Amino acid sequence: MTASSSEPKFKINVKHKLSVEELAHLANNIKRWALELGFDDVGITDTELSEHEAHLNAWVSQGMHGEMDYMYKHGTKRTRPAELVKGTERVISVRMDYAPDDIHRAETVLKQSEIGYVSRYALGRDYHKVLRAKLKKLALKINDHIGEFGYRVFTDSAPVMEKALAEKSGLGWIGKHSNLLHSKTGSWFFLGELYVDLALPIDTPASNHCGSCQNCIDLCPTNAIVGPYQVDARRCISYLTIELKGAIPEEFRPLIGNRVYGCDDCQIVCPWNKFAQTTKEDDFTPRTQITDQKLEELFSWSEDKFLKNTEGSPIRRIGYQAWLRNIAIGLGNAPASTKIKRLLEQKLNDGEVSAMAREHIEWALERHTPNRR
Repeated sequence: MTASSSEPKFKINVKHKLSVEELAHLANNIKRWALELGFDDVGITDTELSEHEAHLNAWVSQGMHGEMDYMYKHGTKRTRPAELVKGTERVISVRMDYAPDDIHRAETVLKQSEIGYVSRYALGRDYHKVLRAKLKKLALKINDHIGEFGYRVFTDSAPVMEKALAEKSGLGWIGKHSNLLHSKTGSWFFLGELYVDLALPIDTPASNHCGSCQNCIDLCPTNAIVGPYQVDARRCISYLTIELKGAIPEEFRPLIGNRVYGCDDCQIVCPWNKFAQTTKEDDFTPRTQITDQKLEELFSWSEDKFLKNTEGSPIRRIGYQAWLRNIAIGLGNAPASTKIKRLLEQKLNDGEVSAMAREHIEWALERHTPNRR
């Protein structure tokens, strides 16, 4: 994905020179404005990411990125912000909580095998749109205050090391599961960035507080966290159900359970998430047509209904066939029932179903029909 063409063109320099004192005052204002716009935290950092670049290169060299070619195809633009956007001197990182008020029920829902579990971040409106709009407003506030300056807005929309930048800006530390963690809010939050050509004072990086805990490593359903701070995407349920375009390897299908879009297990078992903060953003309110619906109901959707029910949702980007693929696996893992078997058989005769999705439906049918072949 690339940044929207409607964003302002990046200018290399502000029209007037700001003193150190003026930049410090501006940084304080930026943080105040960000909170007023609805962000839950904000920090500022420089662009030095050599340590994270080495970690990324090692990860890619081992093939742990799977089919996510975008993790390396931009070269060093991902780890060197000034190469991505010429003139960048600082990165303003923001955090926005998304946890619904019943976030602590997530583990209970996961155990209900007849329910299609959707990762909690995807229950509301697409966060890309929400954060991007607020970041643009923040940029305009800065512009109103100092005049024209160079900036670009990012919300997981370009080659940006958002977790590394957020860690350096003091918003939290990267945990052993590779998610960002904060001691006062856990990890149920989104991140966004504003690249700027302003030499703002930087904040103190966050320190790591994972300690000896390795719940996320021990309890990952597919053993995707192959070591502290090392996630093999090829084994990760979030990757398998969202990023992977083709068939999900059979070895992982029984382990996916009822997770039909993403996976939250490493967050659910993290002790720091007992401090999770409920979102204040109405756009992140869970949609009833997606939240904790029965697998049978979700599987019955036509492509038109899928598009209607996922309008403005991040789920839509995987497409209808991958949606059917994921739910078929959930149905294959559900307790045997005549109704489920009938639904699977009916979907096989549906002209909308692709060969890829059909393979998973066949697999699910075999799980419900011993000696079918």
